[in-house]
Amino acid sequence: MKALVTGGTGFIGSHLTEALLRKGVQVRCLLRKTSDLKWLKGLPIEIVHGDCSDKASLEKAVRGVDWVFHLAGVTKAIKEETYFYVNGLGTENLVHSCLENNPHLQKFIYISSQAAAGPGRNGCNKREIDPCEPVSLYGRSKRVGEESVLAHAQEIPVLILRPSAVYGPRDKDVFALFRCVSRRIKLCPIGSDQHFSLCYVEDIVRGILLAVETRTKSGEILFLSDGNDYRMEEIGDVVAQAMGIRAFPIRVPKRMLLGIARFSEYLSKVVGRPLLLNKDKAEEMIQKNWVCDITNAKTLLGFEPKVPLSEGARLTFEWYKKERWL
Repeated sequence: MKALVTGGTGFIGSHLTEALLRKGVQVRCLLRKTSDLKWLKGLPIEIVHGDCSDKASLEKAVRGVDWVFHLAGVTKAIKEETYFYVNGLGTENLVHSCLENNPHLQKFIYISSQAAAGPGRNGCNKREIDPCEPVSLYGRSKRVGEESVLAHAQEIPVLILRPSAVYGPRDKDVFALFRCVSRRIKLCPIGSDQHFSLCYVEDIVRGILLAVETRTKSGEILFLSDGNDYRMEEIGDVVAQAMGIRAFPIRVPKRMLLGIARFSEYLSKVVGRPLLLNKDKAEEMIQKNWVCDITNAKTLLGFEPKVPLSEGARLTFEWYKKERWL
């Protein structure tokens, strides 16, 4: 089998690339010439230079592969239009290139996000059949990407996966939580009644591999998480325990969080690069329920998460220490 991975230099993409190679799959990675190859160094992969935003550069990438795993995208940006240019148009370009240049494609897996569906309402866990109500530009742009994929579900076999918040070695986003806890701080943006789904990166990759190996109906959408419901303060406690320290909760009022986010956006424009916190991210952070239902992934794929939060937090913390991030 031969697979194309976009976003192979990223957090989840690099772990997926390694897992595919271990299974004996030939891997081709679509990369920009400026991409940092740190996590792919020494791996027996084929590299094709291109960009999903440049349709002409995709022809060589998609030809002759059996599977396409589309993970490339942006999670934060200085300009609003960047989200839709990369996550929306980029996905549409890739789908069209597959239609035009690879008539025998066996499966197109789009790695979307729980953000595309939006938070759960009325205390209920989010399900695939629920209306999509993204609250951020990132979430709306990922939903546009989903719609581009679904529009061609009758022409190529497609499957959309919506991971919850993912953590593990190489992650830079949830790392901010580990860094706060290392300073004995547990940030609780809106109090103790926030609920989240999480998943360790190895389980997410396991779910992706099950998705490509299992026969599914084209156009299916599935949530992936470890199946648990966590309170924000509980997550901080587990991370603190993995570090062997005690951390103390700090409540951050919504108004203060949004003010910090606006200032962070101003700094982003000054330094010329997007920072972790912005108004978009803050809007996601103030939602009360980010718990998804993974019943369909369990039923259709046989997906069974194996790494509990306590173990995943320990492994992640040990990696951060080894790499001197903490």
